[in-house]
Amino acid sequence: MSTKSTISAAMLASAVAAAVSSFAIAAPLSGAEVKAAMDAGKEKCFGVALKGQNDCAAGPGTTCQATSTVDYQGNAWKFVDGGTCTTMELPDGRKGSPEPLSRDLPS
Repeated sequence: MSTKSTISAAMLASAVAAAVSSFAIAAPLSGAEVKAAMDAGKEKCFGVALKGQNDCAAGPGTTCQATSTVDYQGNAWKFVDGGTCTTMELPDGRKGSPEPLSRDLPS
C-alpha cells in the first residue's frame, strides 16, 4: 500500500469513527442510565444546559441527548444534584425548573 493510500485509509477510518461516535452521543438515555442518575441523587432540571450539553428532551426537531440548540433552552433538561435545580444562578436572572419552560426556545 502506498503512503497516499495509507493516509487516505486512515482519514476515512477517522471520519467513520467520528460519525459513529456522534450517533452514540445523540442517543436517548436508557432507562437504566436515568435510574442510575436518579438513584445517585440527581434530578432533571429544565433550562440549565448549555447548547449541545442537555441530557434529554430538547424539544421538537431534536433527537435527545446533546441536541439542544440554544443555551439554557427551556424545554431541554440536564441532570443536576438533587435540590439545586431551582436555586442555580444563571445569566439574566434565569432559574432552572423541574418542568419544561417556554423561554429560550430555538426559533
